[in-house]
Amino acid sequence: MNDMFVVCGEALMDVYVLGPTPTGLHLDARIGGSPFNVAVGLARLGRPSALLTGLSRDAAGERLMHALQAEGVDTRLVLRSDAPTTLSVVSVDAGGLPHYAFYGHGSADRAIDSARLPALPPQVRVLQFGSYALVVEPVGSALRALAARERDRCLVAYDPNVRLNVEPDVARWRTMVEAMVALSHMVKVSDEDLGLLYPDSVPGEVARRWLSLGVQLVVLTRGARGSEAWTAGSHVAESAAPVEVVDTVGAGDTFQAALLTWLDEQQALSVAGLAALDAQRLAALLRFATRVAAITCSRRGADMPRRAELPAD
Repeated sequence: MNDMFVVCGEALMDVYVLGPTPTGLHLDARIGGSPFNVAVGLARLGRPSALLTGLSRDAAGERLMHALQAEGVDTRLVLRSDAPTTLSVVSVDAGGLPHYAFYGHGSADRAIDSARLPALPPQVRVLQFGSYALVVEPVGSALRALAARERDRCLVAYDPNVRLNVEPDVARWRTMVEAMVALSHMVKVSDEDLGLLYPDSVPGEVARRWLSLGVQLVVLTRGARGSEAWTAGSHVAESAAPVEVVDTVGAGDTFQAALLTWLDEQQALSVAGLAALDAQRLAALLRFATRVAAITCSRRGADMPRRAELPAD
């Protein structure tokens, strides 16, 4: 299997404030970022994946690079720089409510411009885009240009993964999401994101409008309420898999990696293949992705499963 998946977007450190020390704060920094997670999830599911991102040469960037290499993610498209690593700092107040502070201005993962975009290897078949890298500059413009340039050669998949703590302007998010949807063949979105972007629309209306723009497959995740999928000819809904939830960190990223994996294994990862999915196959796709994401929910953090951990169908 020589075809490659390239995931485009950010890689960062989630920094958890665990409490005070006599001279400061006890911090726990974890590798992360939605695109980073999707690339690792694909590799663990047996797909050849690469991450196109900017990584710092600082200690956090070195840790992210080491993690990619340890997971078998191709790093030839990683652009190194002396800019700092993005930090997402999470603290919990006395009432148990989380608070988020984001430190990303001038960081390595958003410093990519069109002139620095690396050439894609010829075996690249799928480009996966997602999260805040599409709405910050200069990397957002560079990645949108990449999608426009390659969409006739590669299948373009997209997950908005709205993060208002990075860009609080919902109107800007909506504009950028619409621009990316128009370039995409497959879109996966959460009900939470749709509620932020289109509070006055029901999901089916949004899905059908996106299909009219040229998207071949729209998938909606609804957490404990399951998932739905639409093509031009079919619509299906599936229940969530029963699971004892430890946390849901990385569940959406796992779901996306699992969607791409199932479609690849079923030889449906093409524009024609997506268009040909009938209701029965759509239901099987959702069941597979739900089962994979449930394993992540049963474990602490974004600990995504490997292909061998999944029961045979």
